[in-house]
Amino acid sequence: MQVKFICPYWGQERTNMQQFFRRLSEEQYDGVEINLPYDPGNIKEFCKELDAIRTNRHFIFIAQQVLPQATESVNEYIHNMKARIEFLASLKPDFINSHTGKDYFSFDDNCRIIDWIENWSNHTGVPVYHETHRGRFTFHASSLLPYLQHFPTLKLTGDFSHWCTVSESMLADQESILEKIIPHVHHIHARIGYEHSPQVNDPAAPEWSPHIEIFLGWWTKILTTQSTQGKKTITITPEFGPTPYMPVLPYSQKPLSDQWDTNVWMKNKIQERLTRTSNLKQDR
Repeated sequence: MQVKFICPYWGQERTNMQQFFRRLSEEQYDGVEINLPYDPGNIKEFCKELDAIRTNRHFIFIAQQVLPQATESVNEYIHNMKARIEFLASLKPDFINSHTGKDYFSFDDNCRIIDWIENWSNHTGVPVYHETHRGRFTFHASSLLPYLQHFPTLKLTGDFSHWCTVSESMLADQESILEKIIPHVHHIHARIGYEHSPQVNDPAAPEWSPHIEIFLGWWTKILTTQSTQGKKTITITPEFGPTPYMPVLPYSQKPLSDQWDTNVWMKNKIQERLTRTSNLKQDR
């Protein structure tokens, strides 16, 4: 199975699109994941750079569906989500990574939202993966299981860092739950979280080595499971974020590590681990 590494646009909003695409090419990323800005000029520049890079090689485009926070009814949420997803689909992404529903919506209401997305995806052929994320219907590992029973073909973006924070643990007592969820994970957000935050200050620091090994173990299980199920390619986005995800010093607000360098470090760390697993590889 081929493993493709995707560059997050999150945190690079002050970088123009041309410079951003140049940097990700220099680091040999295989694609981009982006919550597209609403500004038409930025969207035009993004599409221009995307078309240019795709003339030279296969390049993956993952569009994020993340609605702005709002006080809204379920019907209003569905209306706004439909418009956003249909717009994103018009840009022809390889798939959409969706922040779906809300943690305080009822099970039935979240199922209404998921049902619309799944029907739309089946009708259009545009895959949609639902990210495991605080604040969404996927906010906790255990509470996700009833949704997977109701939607047995549901596909997920796995970001287990959120569950570590929600449960204030490294999920050692939830391994049996994770075993049921892992077969549904088709895309990985590679960020190291811990018991009290979805992002450590610097994953290269030796004190985080035990946490890194736990996450690498989860990710390896996901890759092995998808390979066994016949999946030919899986995508991984190293997704350490900017402030406020990135811890900062008080007063100066200086980030404790460089976001771009941290994501590159994470990509290289995973590549190093993959070289030890014969049936998983990154092809160029």
